[in-house]
Amino acid sequence: MMERLVPAAEVRGNDGSMVSALKTLLFFTVLMVTVPIGLYFASKAYIFEGSLQMSSTDSYFYAAIVAVLAVHVVLALFVYVAWTEGSSQRRKGKHD
Repeated sequence: MMERLVPAAEVRGNDGSMVSALKTLLFFTVLMVTVPIGLYFASKAYIFEGSLQMSSTDSYFYAAIVAVLAVHVVLALFVYVAWTEGSSQRRKGKHD
């Protein structure tokens, strides 16, 4: 079986996009871990138990809803960034 040989310039061009994609993935991975957890505890302590004077069990429930919504927002942002990053790279490739 013969494998297709890839020119060195093409490999180097893909390295930059690969590094960019990995940086984006790492950034959103950190966001996916920190934002929902942070919002869960912050909303539970300061909003639901602090400001709204809810019971502990009610505040668990509503704080979990806030965390789930945060996960969806981070995922939507990741999809948007990945989509626009991919389309801008395709446009740059067409103009070369």
